[in-house]
Amino acid sequence: MLEITYLRENATAAVAGLKKRGLDADQNVKDILKLDELRRQNQNELDQALAESNRISKEIGMLFKEGKREEADAAKARTAELKTRIKELQQEQEQLKHSLEQDLVALPNVPLESVPAGNSEADNEEIKRVGDIKSLPENAKPHWELAEEHKLIRFDLGVKITGAGFPVYQGKGARLQRALINFFLEENIKAGFEEYQPPLMVNEDSGFGTGQLPDKEGQMYHMPEDNLYAIPTAEVPITNIFRDEILANEDLPIKATAYSACFRREAGSYGKDVRGLNRLHQFDKVEVVCLTKPEESMAMLDSMVDHIAGLLEKLELPYRVLRLCGGDLGFTSAITYDFEVWSAAQERWLEVSSVSNFQTFQTNRMKIRYRGEDKKTHLLHSLNGSALALPRIVAALLENHQTDAGIMIPEALRSYTGFEKI
Repeated sequence: MLEITYLRENATAAVAGLKKRGLDADQNVKDILKLDELRRQNQNELDQALAESNRISKEIGMLFKEGKREEADAAKARTAELKTRIKELQQEQEQLKHSLEQDLVALPNVPLESVPAGNSEADNEEIKRVGDIKSLPENAKPHWELAEEHKLIRFDLGVKITGAGFPVYQGKGARLQRALINFFLEENIKAGFEEYQPPLMVNEDSGFGTGQLPDKEGQMYHMPEDNLYAIPTAEVPITNIFRDEILANEDLPIKATAYSACFRREAGSYGKDVRGLNRLHQFDKVEVVCLTKPEESMAMLDSMVDHIAGLLEKLELPYRVLRLCGGDLGFTSAITYDFEVWSAAQERWLEVSSVSNFQTFQTNRMKIRYRGEDKKTHLLHSLNGSALALPRIVAALLENHQTDAGIMIPEALRSYTGFEKI
């Protein structure tokens, strides 16, 4: 959620920035600032009424003691008027606060200056491309055929047990999943991230805090009897660990990592994008989350991008990095870099990670703060990224590393799998 102080001081820049998303927010911002002005006027009148009421209440006793009964009765009558007015002002204040918050919640984050304008993924900016795209054997197969041939993943069993988008991994397929999870976690720990094991369900406040609610409510699995949501990513519970906290300077930056199963309804997905492991309702992912002081967040973003690039290079996968345009940017993000790996048999790029800086958008919702040198509390910046999402990594590993002798396991992963090839 955008800070109201930011909008007061940067209204023109905010409107210009939101145009990168294809959003004309001029009237929205004007309405928000008008509500804010009314709220502040109301608060000022309320403060004055409370102060006058307190002052008169102290005077009434003295007036009675001095025998000034008529003046004391007039003062009592005035306090009664003030109490009525104070109640009215308090009710108005709550209504104005609620309206202001509702309008603020509806606005997405403002893209940074470096974010290109654009309406779709076609306008994303390729930053770099690493690795050679291999020439596969003539009999090369897509990952879903390889998975069936080598008895690694059973898509039919997932349909039988649950439904489409819930695959069953078996044998070396299951071991490969476990190996990747351990590899990613260990690499993240080496890079200074502390491991957590979070719940797989969160409450409404947690979903609101990271911006999944109300923006992506229809994409989350909801358990209405308990009003809990299955997590779409470990970002949600991990970031919410620090909700309503004032963090000590010596504990910053916070660098956390977690493995979790993730659940997404993926409503509206269809066609080639959902074939095999391309798009699932349940999948495994290792996440990294950071909380930093504002002046350090862009350097942290760069280090996260470098770290994730290193993981893909160790897996010997060709990849590219995209800076997302405003129209393709997530609701909560100020800037996002997408990592895509090359799917050799499908001959297309597959997204495996998004690394984002949300600045104060999430921390304002969650009130995650630190105490600065001025002894005042300030909002931290939050960042997160996938390090990494498993399904498309597995797809790329199977397809890119297939040979006539079998599917070769990258050197960095062999100590985790216990085997060199499938």
